[in-house]
Amino acid sequence: MRGVLLVLAGLFASFSPLGCDQQGSIPEGDLLVLTVASQETDGFRRFLRSAKHFNYTIKVLGGGETWEGGGQKVRLLKSALEDIQEENKVILFVDSYDVIFSSGPKELLKKFQQAKHRVVFSAETLIWPDRHLEDKHPHVREGKRFLGAGGFIGYAPNLKKMVSDWSGADSDSDQLYFTKIYINPEKRKSINITLDSKCRLFQNLHGALDEVVLKFEDGRVRARNVLYDTLPVIIHGNGPTKLQINYLGNYIPNLWTFETGCTICNENLRPLSGLQESEYPVVVIGIFIQQPTPFVTVFFERLLNLKYPKNRIQLFIYNQESHHEPHVRTFLEYHESEYQGVKLIGPEEDIDPVTSRNIGFEMCRDNIDCEYFFSIDVDVVLKNEDTLRILIELNKPFIAPMMTKPGRLWTNFWGALSADGYYARSEDYVDIVQGHRVGLWNVPYVSHIFLIKADALRTDLKDPDLFESATLDPDMAFCSKVRNKGVFMFVTNMHTYGRVLSTENYQTNHLHNDLWQMFENPVEWEERYIHENYSKVLKDAFIETPCPDVYWFPVFTDVACKHLIEEMEHFGQWSGGGNVDNRIQGGYENVPTIDIHMNQIGYEKEWHKFLLDYVAPVTEQMYPGYYTRAQFDLAFVVRYKPDEQPALRPHHDASTFTINIALNQVGIDYQGGGCRFLRYNCSIKAPRRGWALMHPGRLTHYHEGLPTVEGVRYIVVSFVDP
Repeated sequence: MRGVLLVLAGLFASFSPLGCDQQGSIPEGDLLVLTVASQETDGFRRFLRSAKHFNYTIKVLGGGETWEGGGQKVRLLKSALEDIQEENKVILFVDSYDVIFSSGPKELLKKFQQAKHRVVFSAETLIWPDRHLEDKHPHVREGKRFLGAGGFIGYAPNLKKMVSDWSGADSDSDQLYFTKIYINPEKRKSINITLDSKCRLFQNLHGALDEVVLKFEDGRVRARNVLYDTLPVIIHGNGPTKLQINYLGNYIPNLWTFETGCTICNENLRPLSGLQESEYPVVVIGIFIQQPTPFVTVFFERLLNLKYPKNRIQLFIYNQESHHEPHVRTFLEYHESEYQGVKLIGPEEDIDPVTSRNIGFEMCRDNIDCEYFFSIDVDVVLKNEDTLRILIELNKPFIAPMMTKPGRLWTNFWGALSADGYYARSEDYVDIVQGHRVGLWNVPYVSHIFLIKADALRTDLKDPDLFESATLDPDMAFCSKVRNKGVFMFVTNMHTYGRVLSTENYQTNHLHNDLWQMFENPVEWEERYIHENYSKVLKDAFIETPCPDVYWFPVFTDVACKHLIEEMEHFGQWSGGGNVDNRIQGGYENVPTIDIHMNQIGYEKEWHKFLLDYVAPVTEQMYPGYYTRAQFDLAFVVRYKPDEQPALRPHHDASTFTINIALNQVGIDYQGGGCRFLRYNCSIKAPRRGWALMHPGRLTHYHEGLPTVEGVRYIVVSFVDP
């Protein structure tokens, strides 16, 4: 019986498609990877990196040639095979720009052997380019039925035989050529071809996006086909799946795992530390002001604070808004000479935003010394002073810092695109935004701020119409063309860089319009107008008690004080200081001042929010058991002048408690002034600018305003909970 089994085994071996030379595993040294790349793109570099990660031996064909089409690949393959004489040489022929390796040669060769054929092609769900050939494809019991030419593996003699009769043009279809061989039963059998129908070796993404997920396990990440429960070795973003291969390529092979985090973030860096200032790369910073935007003055302050030699920076400023001309003019008046050069395009030149961005790019392209173009929209809050240095050191052709909006999942990048090219959320988007995944991310869309190498602008992105499209917004058109040119757009969340402002409801009918940004941009408003030591008031009891039950604490910045004074003087409708006052209920003021009410300048909603957010917490801490709704009938800025109204007679306030904030500085802006509480014979004669006095209004704290003897004194007063 044993002899029969041996004979049967021998019979099966003799009919095995691989032949009797495949009893053992194929040595990894017998494998050679051939690919075609006419130029070195980001996709090609990604392919090589994944190959190097698994120690594949790669030979690149077609370098320096002009790309014509798929037939060019067949010609180059045929030529390369002529130089290979080893009978046992296994050739893997794959595309490169949109291909990544997910595992190594050992697994690839094992799965190739298990296919029991001399040539194995990748398989696809969809037939292309000739649908009329569908019925001629062999049926498979399970899996994909149609051949994909973007990846195949086989023994050199069999591949030589397969391409031996090639005589087509470079522009012909390699897919159609190999398909016709495969659907010919005689050639299929003679060459011994099969398809990788269940995606054990090759995963083509076109038509299979729902089948493929990332598999994280034991410090490793790869793609898994959930339909067939297989782990493909090679992932191919064929056809219209370039965005999906870019997404997978953010992780495979082991670029980012839960155990290691980002493994490539410190590769191929361009360190700037140790360089002399004169050795720093020259950067053109493009600043784009296309709509009325809050905190433009702050934008320029942050620009000045960038930690980068100004004599290595050229500025290109495009300002479409007349409202912002004073901000730009003031900045240039004081700082233009610090920069290597400045080009300004103002609203009077009537240049549209698309043209302005092209002009900015040209300013860098035309300057032989320019190495980078740093594009920043004026609504960017660039908090990190090292941003430019960090981006340059990461050494990518195109990279953007991740920017957010407080309290929202909004960022300046999209993780995916919808079918019509608009926003879609990628599986990892929230984790990236919230910092649970940190690294470098190849994404399909960025806006507001990015750094691009001048070399890319002079080569791949040299077209003058990068921002133009009949259907897409300029930023979307730009990103689409960058993607189509094969330039990867990276976004980094390795540091906190800043935010993007909300501009939707920005009004320009005031002198200092930023004062009204409490609701739209509360974080920026607080940074601009709330005293840097205010947080200590609650955390560290940073409060003084100059008189009984009178509390003194910092609340406003010098800028807030200055803007409130200037806003009131700009409005100019000061009361006459008489008892008759039609602005208040009843029309009679018992203790009048020369003042302007907050509701006269349309600031009552903002003032109420200020009281709720910054005064009420202090009130509740200092007056235990009392909870305020921060209601007020009167809130106003008072002006004291020796020749107008120097002082205020003793009085009670019509409030549960009163807030009195000094807006300018005694000894500098005026002499005298202050507040005296008569019951305690306690005076505060040196009020600090931006500090608030908080005291009970009725019954106990009878008080008076002390005379201002020189200059002008301003205070803002609010009677809370009348």
